[in-house]
Amino acid sequence: MANDHIYRQLEEIFRDVFDDDSITLTPETTASDIDGWDSVAHVDLIVSIETRLKIKFKTSELGNLHNVGQLVGIIEYKLENARTPA
Repeated sequence: MANDHIYRQLEEIFRDVFDDDSITLTPETTASDIDGWDSVAHVDLIVSIETRLKIKFKTSELGNLHNVGQLVGIIEYKLENARTPA
């Protein structure tokens, strides 16, 4: 899955979760850039991402995230490894 495709999917998810169609994500986007991104919204966001992209995050992966670019990196890794036979 191409990086830009992940960003498009994430923008849809973010716009749904935060009910804001003007959200545009960049690798540098952080919680402080989006109105309403608090701890409760964060949980909703992560669950929505997991559901839509059919992936699961580990708590340790989420604890060190500082921006959307890092989130996209983890998503890319998970999606690539999901396609690779074990």
